[in-house]
Order: sequence, then C-alpha cells, then structure tokens
Amino acid sequence: MLKSANMPIVPVIYIIMLFVAVSSVCAGEIQVGNFASEGLSGWEPKIFKGKTEYHVLRENGRDVVKATSHAAASGMVRKIHFEPSTYRYLRWSWKIAHTIKGGDETSRAGDDYAARVYVIFPGRFFWQMKAINYIWANRLPAGEHVPNPFASGAQMLAVESGNARAGQWITEERDLLADYRLLFGAEPPPADAIAIMTDTDNTGENAEAWYGDISLSTVGK
Repeated sequence: MLKSANMPIVPVIYIIMLFVAVSSVCAGEIQVGNFASEGLSGWEPKIFKGKTEYHVLRENGRDVVKATSHAAASGMVRKIHFEPSTYRYLRWSWKIAHTIKGGDETSRAGDDYAARVYVIFPGRFFWQMKAINYIWANRLPAGEHVPNPFASGAQMLAVESGNARAGQWITEERDLLADYRLLFGAEPPPADAIAIMTDTDNTGENAEAWYGDISLSTVGK
C-alpha cells in the first residue's frame, strides 16, 4: 500500500476507484477485453508500487495478456459504464503459475494475489465507492468472501483458490447482480470500470498470471 512521511496509507482499491471516468456502451454483449483485435487498447495502467508488466502474447492459438510481478503493484483499468442489472454476467478466463506463498486475504501484509479481476461501482464520494474483487485466492476457500483489509467497501470473493488448478486455463462466469446483492445486501448502482491486477508488493514475492478475453452479457451460459 502507498504511504509517505506525512500521509496515511492509501488503499490501492480506492486509488483505482478514483482513477475511473465514465464512458458509455450499449450492446447485447460487451467486449471488455478482446485482446486479439484490440490488444490493450482502451486499458490504462495504474501504478502503485513498482510496476507489474502486462503484455499481449500468443498462447495455444489465441492472444492473451501475461502479467509478471516482482514485489510490485500495478493494474490495468478499462473504463466502461454499464448497468449490472442488464449486463449481469461477467466472463473471463485466467491462469496462474502459482499462488502467493505469504498471501493472506485477512491480513494487510498478505494482501497480494497472483490474479484478480475488479468490478468498480463509484459513489458520490470516494468512501462510498464499492468494488467486487474476484480473486484467485491464496488461502480463502473458493466461494467464500471477506472485506479487503485496507478498504471495507471492496469485497474479496474467492473464485479459485490454492494451487490445485495452477497452470491450467480456467473459464469463469459470475452473476454480478447476484454477487453484489450477496456482498453488499443492496441493489447495485451502475458500474464504471473493470480492472485486472497481479500484485506482490506487500509480500515481496513474484507472480505470473495470464488473462483471456473479458466480456459482459445479458444472458448467462
């Protein structure tokens, strides 16, 4: 996390939230990240401590984003305005080399992840902002969730957990509407951004992850 001699710790999730601006989309399915045709065009880097490297490469006949982090924390943010009640299904695929050995979802010192996907819901004031943080958890069992140790407005939901499936491409689909209701006990406001992040700044470890195309849809599979 970020701090200086004269400033308190600033949670990474709040900085990502403040980075978001509004852009509108309208379609039956939204291609948030189509890496074969667009690369990382439309994605903006946000650097916190050191720099996680993100680049597009070809793997098994498709273009994906590889992230490499060495005691660093930076993400890629796609500003996109949509209604989760309509575009309620978020789809992506990902792969990790391994989880973070010292990672701990309940600890500030262990708040690092080989792979995570954010959905950001802005508020009128930054402390009112919310985020669903889909994580490849280090210790938290899949299906469980906890508040981020730095920011209670960000809920960490374990989609995958541990190293049992490390090295494999996994395809995910999440119901944003259902997840928001579960995590925050309310109806979701419009979302303004989706982000990916591989970070190891708190533990000082190394991580590699790969992200496939990301999309939103009105219909679940």
